[in-house]
Amino acid sequence: MSVRLIRNAVEHDIPNLHAIYAHYVANGFGTFEETPPAIGAFEEKWRGIVANGLPWLAAEEAGEVVGYVYASPFRPRSGYRYSVEDSVYVRDDRRGRGVGLELLAALIPRCEAKGVRQIVAVIGDSQNTASIATHARAGFAHVGIVRGVGYKLGRWVDIVMMQRALNGGTQTQPPAAGAWT
Repeated sequence: MSVRLIRNAVEHDIPNLHAIYAHYVANGFGTFEETPPAIGAFEEKWRGIVANGLPWLAAEEAGEVVGYVYASPFRPRSGYRYSVEDSVYVRDDRRGRGVGLELLAALIPRCEAKGVRQIVAVIGDSQNTASIATHARAGFAHVGIVRGVGYKLGRWVDIVMMQRALNGGTQTQPPAAGAWT
């Protein structure tokens, strides 16, 4: 196995990141999007997350992007400003090799440094045992299943909610300034 580098995703990564995402839009349940977004729309999403000061990381092997992870605001209202949602995507030919866990392991301390108190994983498909296990290994707790809220590729799909507290979670008051605002 080649050495894997986890680094900040940069603009020239966008085509590779988009290709990974488009695969899951067309073939999986990690997203409930059914048509891959235009590459320009995908780039705008990346720009927005980075402009918010939140991490978007890429995994690279032998000079190729093989996966990515990012933290986005959990919900847009200000009361959620200390919580983020993680999204992890691994190139299909690199699944099952620990890429997702390495990406999450790199994302968590970056979120802690931003003052984030909760990371929420909204995992598409209760049958996605790989993502569920990866999040559990990264310290996320299972907090619920929302049954049949999505319909994709001819079947009803659940979402699995997992959560990991950071920076003391709910045990202390947050700082006056928002985590990602």
